[in-house]
Amino acid sequence: MPVGNTAPLEALRGELDRIDEQLLDIIRRRIECCVRIADHKRENGVPMMQPHRIGIVQQRAAEYGAAHHVDRDFLRRLYEVIIEETCRVEDLVIAGDIAFPATGGGSIPE
Repeated sequence: MPVGNTAPLEALRGELDRIDEQLLDIIRRRIECCVRIADHKRENGVPMMQPHRIGIVQQRAAEYGAAHHVDRDFLRRLYEVIIEETCRVEDLVIAGDIAFPATGGGSIPE
């Protein structure tokens, strides 16, 4: 049984829920942007994998972590997961297995 005033905790949890929704929207928008990049790569014969670009993204995340006191290893692991998923989606788009509207209204298959 809760003890004391739980209103501040509930307010903070509500704030956290709103932040989580924004985070998920940002991840969705990032994937949609990667779909547009994959469309461009497919149309122009550019290989999906661009290792130098992955390094740039990871370095930028590490610099952000250092500047904002966010654990760099956490950000590296987070970006590994994000990059893995966007590469999977790009592979599907480039192979022609899926297509998305330019506005990003499609759903991403599991």
